[in-house]
Amino acid sequence: MKKNAKKIKILYTIPNFDTAGSGKVLYDLANGLNKEKFEVEIACNNERGAFFNEVKKLGLPIHIIEITKPFRPYYNLIFRIKPFKDFIRKNKFDIVHSWHWSSDWTEVLAARLGGAKFIYTKKAMTWGNIHWKIRSYLSNFIITINEEMSNYFPNKKAQKLIPLGLDTQYYNPGLFPKKETASVFKIITVANLVPVKGIEVLIKAIHQLNNPAVHLEVLGDDRDGYADELKQLIKDLQLENQIVFLGKHTDVRPFLAQADLYVIPTLNSGRKEGMPMALVEAMTMGIPVLGSDISGINFVLKDFPELLFEASNTQELCQKIEGFYATSENERQQTGEQLRNYCITHFSFDTFIKAHQELYNTIA
Repeated sequence: MKKNAKKIKILYTIPNFDTAGSGKVLYDLANGLNKEKFEVEIACNNERGAFFNEVKKLGLPIHIIEITKPFRPYYNLIFRIKPFKDFIRKNKFDIVHSWHWSSDWTEVLAARLGGAKFIYTKKAMTWGNIHWKIRSYLSNFIITINEEMSNYFPNKKAQKLIPLGLDTQYYNPGLFPKKETASVFKIITVANLVPVKGIEVLIKAIHQLNNPAVHLEVLGDDRDGYADELKQLIKDLQLENQIVFLGKHTDVRPFLAQADLYVIPTLNSGRKEGMPMALVEAMTMGIPVLGSDISGINFVLKDFPELLFEASNTQELCQKIEGFYATSENERQQTGEQLRNYCITHFSFDTFIKAHQELYNTIA
């Protein structure tokens, strides 16, 4: 881009910052783009979520505006999307890049009518209705985050695999003190506590292990019905002294730094995983991990098949945990270092930013 050339103006859209997974990736991307070449703004439906305050600290314009609309009634849809369309046209955005998880296509319709190119990042392994096809057809470009996703769009040439990237200097075990208590083998999982996350599989595996030295910390909002069911299961299995819920935390690094093992036991059903960043965060923090062998997780761990277990298989997970428990602290540390180096090579923040900048320059 020549000196004094017009910057490419990008609007990132996301429903909210309730969950820090996609929100943190969007934050890193918006913050990491070359400020001399790109002008960035953000739009979301509301100010909910503790992470919203972190996003505000970027100093970028943030617009609270209704991004999507219900499809029906179709006869007045064009009228109902007009405020968002007019907002896009008035602000002269070159590109709208959506981080919305759903199959909504009213957003892309408003963007295209407003004169902007539209990109969306496919985040979850779902492809269940005609609306995904409409959204994909109307989009100028689709970004996928694991290899299997490209099969969803066999007729869409304008797509590219760009794995999510992580700031490996921020997620750095050297910034935190080492684990304090050697007598306890601490497992950690970080999740948006919904049934598809399969936390009960991990709880049952710990029960089956029958080792009071193995403890579990669950990080995530535990104020819903699923969390209540998990807590009742823990009582029924008499594991109250081994398993604790720590609630939701914006910064999970201190907890990861004190863990011996990270487990992501997502079920092979529902929305599944696109590319679980909590798993990548744990790997980058240099701790061993175990994950269920499903899409997304097996993409991240494709070069570490020994760290995968069959989804919902409590027995296999129990055996895998027991295997790590039996290894020395030095051996676990070596595994963690190997995983961290892998993330630095394959999921680097710099590569992630560069790939997006090249794409924006191509389609703007």
